[in-house]
Amino acid sequence: MAFLHKLSKASSLAGASLIRRLSNVPENTVYGGPKPQTPNQRVTLNQLRQKYKKGEPITMVTAYDYPSAVHLDTAGIDICLVGDSASMVVHGHDTTLPITLDEMLVHCRAVARGAKRPLLVGDLPFGTYETSTSQAVDTAVRILKEGGMDAIKLEGGSPSRITAAKAIVEAGIAVIGHVGLTPQAISVLGGFRPQGKNVASAVKVVETAMALQEAGCFSVVLECVPAPVAAAATSALQIPTIGIGAGPFCSGQVLVYHDLLGMLQHPHHAKVTPKFCKQFARVGDVINKALLEYKEEVTNGSFPGPSHTPYKMNPKDVNGFSKELQRLGLDDAASAANEAAVEPEKMNMVNTGSN
Repeated sequence: MAFLHKLSKASSLAGASLIRRLSNVPENTVYGGPKPQTPNQRVTLNQLRQKYKKGEPITMVTAYDYPSAVHLDTAGIDICLVGDSASMVVHGHDTTLPITLDEMLVHCRAVARGAKRPLLVGDLPFGTYETSTSQAVDTAVRILKEGGMDAIKLEGGSPSRITAAKAIVEAGIAVIGHVGLTPQAISVLGGFRPQGKNVASAVKVVETAMALQEAGCFSVVLECVPAPVAAAATSALQIPTIGIGAGPFCSGQVLVYHDLLGMLQHPHHAKVTPKFCKQFARVGDVINKALLEYKEEVTNGSFPGPSHTPYKMNPKDVNGFSKELQRLGLDDAASAANEAAVEPEKMNMVNTGSN
């Protein structure tokens, strides 16, 4: 009996140990509620509200894949937006309209794997939330459950969009609104045109932003509106405004990753890059130069050289390999193998001599 008692106790301890190994946190904190936020943990809505109350600008940048997400994470950007702008800057379309929900979900998942700190926001793509509130909620749920996002963004301020935003918030999903130039509505707007340039349009921007706040949005993007309109909306709202081409009087700013980095240096893309975007780098020029140098070195045979041919065979194995090729009747292959074995050594001698 004593032996069985000890065996049972050992099994219980082993089981407890296994449970602990399967958990990311100690057992006694699993249901203990949230712990204080640290710089290495995800930015929360509460943190954004605190920044807003203190008047600290909020930073937001788009990302569409794992590398761009890691860059945003490293830079300490507050909000990472997986924007439907991927339709243009990643997929090469002229507008944001063609991108599908399934394509957006692929981008969202890649970004979620790379950005561990910023609040992650996924755009609802055109055609996935306009039909009904049920469709809007279902799409938003997929963005969170399948895409790994923390919140969603939707465009426009028509009554149906306001209703959709309210329904999504009531479903327990955080929402960012988007007014001014709404790229998904270019069919109605007549192209990518700034909004709020006359009295009626300016008032509509402010009223729409206020309606989105009333619907429960935690923030509103103001795109391509005059600075006085953005200032008025920011003053009228009690939630942060995020400007893009809206001047300096917003609670924060957002830019497209490829635009701010000067990623796409090509006449077509130069034409598409918005006037309001500051290029903080010209990465596209660096990429083009690197590709041209790579092409040149491959063409003239200087790449790969000895330093980029790291995997060696010892002479005994080279000799055995050569004999086995000859046995198989592959004499030319045997000669090629022998020449390749001594060529890097010759190049090393040349390089050493030249130094």
